[in-house]
Amino acid sequence: MTYQFVDNLTDQQISELVNLYKNEFWSKQRTYQDVLKMLKASDIIIGLIDSNEQLIGFTRVLTDFVYRATIYDVIIKPTHRNQGLGVKLMDAIVNHPQLNQVEHIALYCLPEMIPFYERWGFTADIGNLKLMYRYNH
Repeated sequence: MTYQFVDNLTDQQISELVNLYKNEFWSKQRTYQDVLKMLKASDIIIGLIDSNEQLIGFTRVLTDFVYRATIYDVIIKPTHRNQGLGVKLMDAIVNHPQLNQVEHIALYCLPEMIPFYERWGFTADIGNLKLMYRYNH
């Protein structure tokens, strides 16, 4: 399979991203307008496109480029899963030149995904730290 990474999405690829989100329990409520706003506010985006320039994978990062970065929305199109593309996407983001000096990189994942992310040095053992949320809706 031929693919390439992009750091900007076309209008068509943004629509394809919204469709990818619709397949996932954690993102099915996302709208095109909200995704547009989110993309503009993301510090780094990586899209994975096929030879027809269709979006088959995506991730994004929010960061201060020094101390903290958080990876969000690691997603592969359902028809392209189990082909190693998630590994390629994660390799691209953790080895991104703008992140190589960042002190801590974090991400959120379901417990069953912990082994997948551990290969890049991520750990769920963070001592006594607790994640806290404040919901606005």
